[in-house]
Amino acid sequence: MTTPETFPHPREVRHKQGLNQIEFWSKIGVTQSGGSRYESGRNMPRPVRELFRLVHIEQVDLAKINRDDIEVIALLKAQYPDLYETLRKAISVSHG
Repeated sequence: MTTPETFPHPREVRHKQGLNQIEFWSKIGVTQSGGSRYESGRNMPRPVRELFRLVHIEQVDLAKINRDDIEVIALLKAQYPDLYETLRKAISVSHG
């Protein structure tokens, strides 16, 4: 997981992905001008930062996630925290 100190600069991530600002920022619902401001140093609000992390760093396809998925995750985490942690660790090992 990234922390604010280790959070990559959005311009670097965008360049690595070979996308222009419109392509890159529209994936998380940010306009080109808003993305340009973030690339120039303006602080990203937490929701934008989290979407940036999920989509551009973790490579999560938001189009494939629905409300049921989120509810299953929340239920699993609340009622079966040991199983949730075991599954989470197994996924990180498989991607590691």
